Amino acid sequence: MGIVVVEVCDGNTITTIDIEAILEEEFPEVAVLTSDCLSFCGLCRVKPYAIVNNRRIFGKSPEECLDKIREAIREELAIYQ
Repeated sequence: MGIVVVEVCDGNTITTIDIEAILEEEFPEVAVLTSDCLSFCGLCRVKPYAIVNNRRIFGKSPEECLDKIREAIREELAIYQ
């Protein structure tokens, strides 16, 4: 498991892109976990989001959300450098 955990709900629009493959290839320190539900009822239908080390990251599109997730990952990894 990675030092940065990214959690996504499989009902979220962020899953229209292969976020797991993209992030785990780009950042070996990251573990992407996909769940049936992250218990933020209805949120996944409103806009793309993920949870990065317990912090919710939102975007207007899956691509924008992915960019913000990358930024959050870099911030988390900076702690360990």
